[in-house]
Amino acid sequence: VQLQASGGGLVQAGGSLRLSCVASGLTFSSYDMGWFRQAPGKERDFVAAIRWTGSGILYADSVKDRFTISRDNSKNTLYLQMNNLKLEDTAVYYCAADFRRLYSREYQTYDYWGQGTQVTVSS
Repeated sequence: VQLQASGGGLVQAGGSLRLSCVASGLTFSSYDMGWFRQAPGKERDFVAAIRWTGSGILYADSVKDRFTISRDNSKNTLYLQMNNLKLEDTAVYYCAADFRRLYSREYQTYDYWGQGTQVTVSS
């Protein structure tokens, strides 16, 4: 199983980025998927999750109305559109796959993880 995250970079506050996560080695359409982030010296935090069907979506309060999670099961790809980025969004962003479909905000429930992509927001 491989989850390859990309799309991170350096952006000014108020700007936008779109993260992608391409999955291989698993039946992507059968997994709930999530995005998490980890800033230096902090724990890994939940950002967003989407059901395997795409019919249910969860967001952390801190990103709601600014970030949008989506998936394209035909392309085995998960997305995170991030708008109106803030300094506090700076972190390494990870995609993750949940085989048991627990539709969870808890990182412990996810089975597979990508390598992470750095997002840095500057003032």
